[in-house]
Amino acid sequence: MAYTIDRHPCEDSPRLGAMTLHPEPESVPRARRWFRKFIAPYNPACSVDDCTLMISELVTNAIRYGKSDDPWVVRVEWHREGTSLRVDVHNPGFPANVRLRHPDANDAHGRGLLLVDSIADSWHSGPSYLGGTVVSFVVADAWPA
Repeated sequence: MAYTIDRHPCEDSPRLGAMTLHPEPESVPRARRWFRKFIAPYNPACSVDDCTLMISELVTNAIRYGKSDDPWVVRVEWHREGTSLRVDVHNPGFPANVRLRHPDANDAHGRGLLLVDSIADSWHSGPSYLGGTVVSFVVADAWPA
């Protein structure tokens, strides 16, 4: 398992950190722990609990819906954009398959993006620069101006 952290962000590199995870259920709590550990030095003003919940949902979806004939990984990156925090979750898969669902009360699954939609200031999905899909969320005012 590998992770990288940019400890000294600058305008040319707004990425604060990244992690690469195997597509297995154990990667979900690992993503929460690593994000919590590596975002702490940046003292975000936003709710880290909310961010870890959204990361959990997106990593779960990436593992569940990622598809490749070759071995693959899930990549999580977090960026500072002005006063906002953006988190990207990449996986091999088709961007057109990402959609906000409205599950019935008895459905066991299908609420991940609904949670992200209700907590984040914005979210989007599309083609990943790594190939496959990226789903991102933004938390505005994560740091004072």
